[in-house]
Formats: sequence, C-alpha cells, structure tokens
Amino acid sequence: MFEGFRRADLAEKLVTRIKEKAKKHYKFMEVCGTHTVTMFRYGIRKVLAPNIELLSGPGCPVCVTDQRDIDWVIEFASRNQELVFTFGDMMRVPGSKQTLFSARENGGMVKIAYSPLDAVEFADKNRDETVLFFAVGFETTSPGIAASVKEAKKRGLKNLFVYSAMKLIPPALKVLADDPELALDGLILPGHVSTIIGSKSYEFLARDYKIPCVITGFEPIDVLMAIEALIDQIDKGEPSVEIQYSRVVRPDGNPKAIETLFEVFEPKDSVWRGLGTIEKSGLGLMDEYKEFDAQSKFHLKLPEPKPHKNCICGEVLKAKKKPEDCKLFARACTPDNPVGACMVSVEGTCLAHYRYGRERS
Repeated sequence: MFEGFRRADLAEKLVTRIKEKAKKHYKFMEVCGTHTVTMFRYGIRKVLAPNIELLSGPGCPVCVTDQRDIDWVIEFASRNQELVFTFGDMMRVPGSKQTLFSARENGGMVKIAYSPLDAVEFADKNRDETVLFFAVGFETTSPGIAASVKEAKKRGLKNLFVYSAMKLIPPALKVLADDPELALDGLILPGHVSTIIGSKSYEFLARDYKIPCVITGFEPIDVLMAIEALIDQIDKGEPSVEIQYSRVVRPDGNPKAIETLFEVFEPKDSVWRGLGTIEKSGLGLMDEYKEFDAQSKFHLKLPEPKPHKNCICGEVLKAKKKPEDCKLFARACTPDNPVGACMVSVEGTCLAHYRYGRERS
C-alpha cells in the first residue's frame, strides 16, 4: 500500500525539483513528531539544499505534557494506592522525583491502557475500586476518550475519574506564529490531527499570518511533496492551507468526532512544556460530565515541579534549540535513561535525533 510513497526514483525527482525551485533561504517547521522521524529515517534533511531549514515543533503530546500534571498523577498513584490507567509512553516520562513506572515498582497501582475503554471496563467490573485515567493526547485521541467518558456515564460508573492533560493544536500554532524569533516561512501540518479537525481549522495561519501551510502524510514522498508545495506557495505569493494528504484529510475533518469531543469536553487554558500557559488550548470536562473530573474530586497539594536544571526539552519543543545543544543528550540522557520527555516518546525530537540524526552542527 505504501510502496508508491517510498519509491526512490520519485524521491530523487522531487529532491531535484525542490533544489531547482529553492532560490532563497526557507525556514519550515514540521509540527508533528512523526514527520520529524520520517525526515530523519529516510535522510530527507541530508539530501535537501542547505538553504531549506527544517525545524521540529511541539507536536508530541507526551513531550508537551507539563511536569505538574505528571507529578499530580504520580502522587495520586503513590499516595492513594488506587489504580491509574495511562498510555504506555507516559510511564517513562520523568516527574520531579520519579516516573509512573518507578511509582509502580514502588507499589503504586499503575496499568498501561491500550484504549481508554480499558479503564471503563475495569471500573465497571470493580466498582468498589477507584480508577483514574490519565488522559493525554491531541485531537487524534481525544474524541475516543470523550466517547469512553460517555460510555462510563451510560453505565452509571461512580468510581472512574479522568485527569485531562489533553491539548488542542491550533492554539499552540498561533503562539508559534506570533513568535518573531521563529519567523516561520511555512508549516508542515500533522496528518492525524487534521483527519479529525480538517484543514479549515488552520485557515487563520494563512489568512492572518500569511504563513503557507501543507497538511501531509507520513511517508517520504508525502513529506517531499509538502516541501515542494510550500516553496510553490511562497513563489506565487499565495499562502494557503493545502491538503496533500487528501487520501485521508477533508476540509471539515470528521464532524462526528468533533461533535463527540465537544459534547464531553470544552476548551480551557492549559500549560504546555516549553510554551507555557496557552489560552483555550486544553480540554476540561463539561458540567454535565464534571462528576468524572479527578482534580475536582481529589485535592492534592504538590510543591512546585523541579525540572532537571540541564534539560532543554522545553527549548527544543519551541524549536529554539536542537537536541545536540543539550549537555545531557546522548550522554546522561538516552532512550534507556531519559532525563527529559523529548527522549521518551517515539514522536520525541530528541529520540528522533538520537536514533537517526546525531547532528552535531
């Protein structure tokens, strides 16, 4: 199925065309961590002209989850001895003192969820036990979490609670567009998120900021086509939100998924690692579903988080620094011993650099 999007001859033609068209310096950001991995894995950064600068953005939900949220859930798991479900990547993200994985080793009850319904099913079968689901993700996963909360309400569950650290991508893109230090010439937008929210959600970037945008897939041909399309938009002086990933993405996205999401959750201010507090960029439970809100039910008082003083994950997420600029990178911080969140997730920029890049420039 994907062979056509990995053909070396097509890639070579695209690279040749891109080099012929790239007449000046361009600064493009790939928002999604999976695009970062594709670029490194297939050597795209190495074969492009040096005047095409590719920056990695904050499109890794594990990476941008604030340390306060991680500390809260670790404290809950450690203090209450009650069950926490979360996605696998979150198990190894360092909090101020430990990870959820080490909390489990120390007696905390923490389970990996392959679906948010895992928590619903467990809570239904064990109604005398308190169950917390640590909800992390962008618009790709949040509708499924919303559907699970609806299911919990339908079943009348009183022992299931949700700690929402979910994020919305467009508000974060506005922060990046407003940053004069970045001065982006174009954005490569995430395919999976766009499947849900559609291309119309990004139109403000082209209209208000005059930033060319292309929504693309995750194969090397997809990415190269997106880069060429961005250059074409710049040459024409006509910034727009172009859908290269038309085999999946539509202008209106998935209206049913969006309807389900905002039936259960509403936008709220949220803290992003590296980016700080972004208005209306998180998701909190609507009043009708407030009974499932973990923070309203359990009032934990925690000290201020203590990030590692030498970790620059926040600066990497803002594309202000590269992983190789970090004193810890590939030394104290490795995939086997991650000091920062950017080295944990498969979408993390530091992990992509470690596995495929090891750039020293």
